Amino acid sequence: MNKSRYFLLAMLVCMCFVWTSSRPDVNRRFAMYAIAFYNVENLFDTVHDERIDTVDGVPVKRYDLNDYEYLPDGANNWNSFRYSNKLKNMSDVLSKLAIDKLPMGPVLIGLSEVENARVLQDLLNQPSLKDRGWKYIHVEGPDRRGVDCAFLYNPKFFKLKNYKLVPYVYQNGDTTHFTRGFLVATGELAGEELNAIVCHWPSRAATSQFREWGGAQVKVIKDSILNANPNAKIVVMGDLNDDPDDKSLVDGLGAKRKASDCGRHDMWNPWWDMLRKQGVGSLKYDGKWNLFDQIVISGTFLNNDRKTLEYYNHEVFNRDFLLQQEGQYKGYPKRTFSRGAWINGYSDHLPTIVYFVKEVE
Repeated sequence: MNKSRYFLLAMLVCMCFVWTSSRPDVNRRFAMYAIAFYNVENLFDTVHDERIDTVDGVPVKRYDLNDYEYLPDGANNWNSFRYSNKLKNMSDVLSKLAIDKLPMGPVLIGLSEVENARVLQDLLNQPSLKDRGWKYIHVEGPDRRGVDCAFLYNPKFFKLKNYKLVPYVYQNGDTTHFTRGFLVATGELAGEELNAIVCHWPSRAATSQFREWGGAQVKVIKDSILNANPNAKIVVMGDLNDDPDDKSLVDGLGAKRKASDCGRHDMWNPWWDMLRKQGVGSLKYDGKWNLFDQIVISGTFLNNDRKTLEYYNHEVFNRDFLLQQEGQYKGYPKRTFSRGAWINGYSDHLPTIVYFVKEVE
């Protein structure tokens, strides 16, 4: 037989078992898992947040969280009706991720641009998600816009052990422009250690240097994890505000274009050729696709003969209902607001998904 063929045998909750005939006399079964990322674009509730930080051991109340435009009397008239529609739209998208392969969807989903834990609770209580049994991970961060990163996860498959928020450090000594940190979750998937890092690197209103610092800081986290456990699996995901071939990914994080160039402790970026060769992206600006929403994986996911968790495939979750169908922005992701008008859309970003497989004994 010239090449392996994979046949779907059965699906059980979040696992997908397949046959392969790499040798004619041997049948092997595999479990499949999906990990996804989605920038939910300003998932704010309708209540003003006030936060108490600790500075030099002294509680300091901060009133400068920029959620005022997402209040009922704010610029966006963000009332309960609009908030309810936003929750419904976001939950509809999340409920559809990966279900063409896995009926219960991803085992882990990274999110960016969530305001607080309350919106995550409201999201998981939506009809399309409340029976999934998912849980969330969130740590309130210092971002002046008031947006954070978070995880949703299925505890039947991802066994959470611990999590922490690692702050972003301005290497020029800036202490005024606080931004999102790096949310790190450590757990077990398919009997193996999995470390997931969800990020939202500084926007393009800042120069490349600030995102390069972000990439370098995530690399330090990655190296620390692998120094402690050389076999650990690591996934770095997020809205990185850069494309796969930008300096923050290539020089800062050290992500390789080709899997064949990766050692076990390197990082591989599977999205590079998808953008540059196929023209596929996750957001659109000035008529051109970018691919800021990436899921970058450690070399420990590669070349394992699928005896341990191994990379299988990846996709940008691009569906017609997520895109504007007419007008000036036809073909762009359909966002919540367009030119200041509420259009009851989804997000200005598309979700991304990576699939992994492991042989079942």
